Amino acid sequence: MAGKGRSRASGRPTLEQVAVEANVSRGTASRVVNGSLEVSPYALKAVRDAIRKLGYVPNQAARSLVTQRSDTVLLVVSESEDRVFGEPFFASIVRGLSQELSSTPLQLNLMMASTARQHDRVEQLVRNGHVDGVMLISLHGDDPLPQNLLAAGAPVALIGRPVADGGAVPYVDADNESGARAATEYLYQQGRRRIATITGPRDMAAGLDRLSGYRAALRGKRGVTRLVARGDFGQASGESAMRELLAKDPKLDAVFAASDPMAAGALRALWAAGRRVPDDVAVIGFDDSELARNTNPLLTSVSQPTQRMGRKLAELLITQLRDPDAKLAPVILPTELVRRESA
Repeated sequence: MAGKGRSRASGRPTLEQVAVEANVSRGTASRVVNGSLEVSPYALKAVRDAIRKLGYVPNQAARSLVTQRSDTVLLVVSESEDRVFGEPFFASIVRGLSQELSSTPLQLNLMMASTARQHDRVEQLVRNGHVDGVMLISLHGDDPLPQNLLAAGAPVALIGRPVADGGAVPYVDADNESGARAATEYLYQQGRRRIATITGPRDMAAGLDRLSGYRAALRGKRGVTRLVARGDFGQASGESAMRELLAKDPKLDAVFAASDPMAAGALRALWAAGRRVPDDVAVIGFDDSELARNTNPLLTSVSQPTQRMGRKLAELLITQLRDPDAKLAPVILPTELVRRESA
């Protein structure tokens, strides 16, 4: 009996057979194969199921000529490999991104680019048509890369508010200032009066905004000693900064660290100095990462929804791919203080 599927004698399955198997028009099947985002979820699933059943293999070279798209998007992280693979923040962002992209034909590539030469390579990939859009994380200072990519014709979206005017570049961020303010206010409410902070990098908006939140929480409060030491969001910098703070004021009784890795470093330095946490010194981090659930004592931390940030980042890019003229506002997600043992 003849059926809808491919017969043994029919050779390589055709797009028409895929359409018949999926019970959709040839045009709809073609849009799915060519990576169009303007297809209903039902049709997308039906065509993909038919492709798998029949073993249909599209001609990728011909498809690219027709669509002028690579179906590849690039995630660029302006940090070292050690930091990207060693800190849980980045893994959580990528997890959210992958979840959002899984319902599209888009493939995600990851690239570390912290030097001018690496930035040039990213721009070359865009100009040569190897990627359809770019997402950027962990920009430092007045980085020209977003504007250069826009000038090259690529849709761009960011994680993190740009320090300089981002112009037309949409971004996703956590409410860093509010989260830092809540953490510092909590320390004050617990009776702490010698309250220090370990900041993030001063050339990143997250570092600046969390420092602003710390300062806002203590503004106008009398009888409070304020102490500031610089870090770079990494654990080693948190340990070094904590030793510096103890040297400045051995009687400090609280510290807000602008990241969980820095808070973990601070805990290490406090233990080495014979300080009990939280009896002698209360410690709060920022991220509420897996690390916060594995320190001793367990770390009180400001939670930022990193997976959701990754999903929203993908949404911003997908929207631009669908509508290059879309006007997109920044997406600011709320934070929450998660109380554990360290404060």
